[in-house]
Amino acid sequence: MSKQTAIVLVHGFWGNASHWNRVILKLSRKGYTSLHAVEMPLTSLADDAERTRKMVAQQNGPVLLVGHSYGGAVITEAGDLPNVVGLVYIAAFAPDAGESPGGITQQHPPEAAANLSPDSDGYLWVLPDKFHESFCPDLTPEEGFVMSVTQKAPLASTFGNTITAPAWKKKPSWYQISSEDRMIAPANQERMSARLNARKVITLAASHASLASKAEEVAALIDEAAKETAPA
Repeated sequence: MSKQTAIVLVHGFWGNASHWNRVILKLSRKGYTSLHAVEMPLTSLADDAERTRKMVAQQNGPVLLVGHSYGGAVITEAGDLPNVVGLVYIAAFAPDAGESPGGITQQHPPEAAANLSPDSDGYLWVLPDKFHESFCPDLTPEEGFVMSVTQKAPLASTFGNTITAPAWKKKPSWYQISSEDRMIAPANQERMSARLNARKVITLAASHASLASKAEEVAALIDEAAKETAPA
């Protein structure tokens, strides 16, 4: 294993950098010392991709980008940088050119679609009393409650932002499908992962919050990707 590879973790809608807490600890125990979790504004794909590019630019060596949920769209848009060596998608959007997370969602609406609610400022929230059952039913009710209270709502318009040049067409990729996902329909995850020509696709019996409920398996996939893309 190369410890030179920096791992940059990118959160999704209704999340923040702390959603990666358990994965960060698992990777640290595996010997990774260059771990970074981007905190995105969730105001537009352009803003979020730029924030991620800036984090990548701060790394001296190779970077493995890991995206959860909408974070997959962000790494798809931001990942075509010279020092990015691979992309790992965790229950994530992996749009093609011209596709948006919203457009993909409409093809197979997820179970929890009815539990989303816009506010008067244009931000889209998961209804607090529906967060646990929608986002993370395989975590405890207490953990779901904390995630609900700390959820980071995106501007609803971000759903319609489209990818320009998908990095997965140039970079090796890995994908984790959550078969019990109520936020991104598993059928959409299967379709997106199938066209990536991914090095590996795994399916976990997990909710959308697989990065928390299945941190061991998610960290193992990231570790495998880091090893395969490590510099000689």
